[in-house]
Amino acid sequence: MDTVKIEGVIFDLDGTLLDSTWVWSQIDTDFLKKRGFEVPKDYSTAIMAMGFEEVAKYTIKRFLLQETKEDVMAEWDVMARDAYAHDVKLKKGVKKLLLWLKKQDIKMAVATSNSASLFEPCLKNLGIYDWFHSFTETGDVKRGKEFPDVYLKAAEKMGVNPGNCFVFEDILPAVLGAKKGGFQTVLVREPKWNYAKEDFDLICDYAVDEIDEAISLLNQWKCDMI
Repeated sequence: MDTVKIEGVIFDLDGTLLDSTWVWSQIDTDFLKKRGFEVPKDYSTAIMAMGFEEVAKYTIKRFLLQETKEDVMAEWDVMARDAYAHDVKLKKGVKKLLLWLKKQDIKMAVATSNSASLFEPCLKNLGIYDWFHSFTETGDVKRGKEFPDVYLKAAEKMGVNPGNCFVFEDILPAVLGAKKGGFQTVLVREPKWNYAKEDFDLICDYAVDEIDEAISLLNQWKCDMI
């Protein structure tokens, strides 16, 4: 009997591969404080699955800012650039998983709401930029991560079948978007989001606390498919 091969893996960046959510929390605080606002409690949840441009539009509308989305995005980019180039690190277990996937000759790609001006210097500084087959931003497609578009585009670039491709994410709306595209999904639990167990049990194919725990489940998936 033939073995069904894992053809590819698509990773989110912020909060999944990169320990970078602190950067955006600080930017939210500083950006809004400069304009006389505090960060509302529901702000992070409201924007979590949006693309960069969507967040800018939402922020302008919510706080009635007299600025263009281009101006807002440019300011965020400047605020984040130094941190991404020098201070953002990989999350625990990431390098171990990526090295294992390289050894298995499994293609890897990135699907992110971030912009290349930030993530390229970061991944190059961390020495893993060239490990990825391709990069797809939510700005390359029409809808955010609550829809499958960005993952389908990433899979198309790699030339892989969504059913034999895993998507790693740290937020449930994005996992749901990937599932709509027919992908195998792994939630990397992030305490910040405080999801109830029954929520991710219903939505995700798999959930892990540390990303390198996925090595055993990927091996098991291959065995189960024989």
